[in-house]
Amino acid sequence: MIITGDDSEYIAFVKARLRDQFLMTDLGPLRYFLGIEVSSTSDGFYISQEKYIQDLLARATLGDERTVETPTDLNVKLQPTDGDPLPDPMCYRHLVGSLVYLAITRPDISYPVHILSQFVSAPTTVHYSHLLRVLRYLRGTITRRLFFPRSSSLQLQCYSDATWASDPSDRRSLSAYCVFFGGSLIAWKTKKQTAVSRSSVEAKLRAMALLTAEVTLVAVVTCGFWGLYYHTHSGFV
Repeated sequence: MIITGDDSEYIAFVKARLRDQFLMTDLGPLRYFLGIEVSSTSDGFYISQEKYIQDLLARATLGDERTVETPTDLNVKLQPTDGDPLPDPMCYRHLVGSLVYLAITRPDISYPVHILSQFVSAPTTVHYSHLLRVLRYLRGTITRRLFFPRSSSLQLQCYSDATWASDPSDRRSLSAYCVFFGGSLIAWKTKKQTAVSRSSVEAKLRAMALLTAEVTLVAVVTCGFWGLYYHTHSGFV
């Protein structure tokens, strides 16, 4: 369990109440949780998964020490029929599943992981070679981290884009967005659109609609949290 906030006295109160009800141990300031490393400085917080990547590379047994500058080739368009079927697809599925979890702190691999995850049911040698490229990219960028500054504005900044008819198998477009809360990146996603867009403008509008829904959800959750926080501090809950 992670308890966070800017009121140290209330955090101590919550811990005391929890200890009254449950057998628990206070591990101190957050440093490592479910494969995620947290580093605190005077300027802000850094979040990374360096050890998780090291373990992932060890399991992958690449067999060489090469690195690449980008996680995927430019304008690559993979199809289900590319290459020969893998004799044992379990390794591919395991690695892609690990990359999906890694993407929670590495938005730079969100796009290739989304593409590779579409072939987990029947991966081929071509799909596996592109998977290895992502792993080699991670080897060369293992120390990259997300930064959340302590001093930042409370303004949401949102960006979205879309590729038009980028999937060669069904001609559906791809939506992508990212959301900044001040200087902190708090949400991002790459997702195939549910319908075929008849123009690039329509594809971009669908991406904006997806982003708007995400921002609305963030706003509702945030308002609900602060409402609960206010009532709890006021003694009503």
